[in-house]
Amino acid sequence: MEITTHHKIDQSLCGTPLVVECGFSRVQLETKECMSSDGSGLIHGGFIFGLADYAAMIAVNHPNVVLGRADVKFIKPVKTGDTVVAEARTASGNDTKKSVIVTVCKGRTTVFEGVFTCFVLENHVLEQGRGAFCG
Repeated sequence: MEITTHHKIDQSLCGTPLVVECGFSRVQLETKECMSSDGSGLIHGGFIFGLADYAAMIAVNHPNVVLGRADVKFIKPVKTGDTVVAEARTASGNDTKKSVIVTVCKGRTTVFEGVFTCFVLENHVLEQGRGAFCG
């Protein structure tokens, strides 16, 4: 399936799509030293969140999809050199608002879970008027 959203994302920072199907995606991220937050090699959580967000966006796979809310839990740390994989699946919603469940794993170990509320807008978010996310 062709990816129709987030075409300019830096996949070296947000992950490489492995599977994109209607309502589902699998995205892999190879962590690097530049992602670490300190000398121990701990990967900054923002990169794991970015991976999960990107997986949610391409699970919805609409040119005008945006994130409106995320309820997330960081479960285990990720270190430099780890490979993590996000799986995102749409759980509920309609044409304009979708709930996407995302799990990020390192091997068989879950390191992150979240529910992402995604909005599919009529126009690009930068073309929206004030209050575009009310709903």
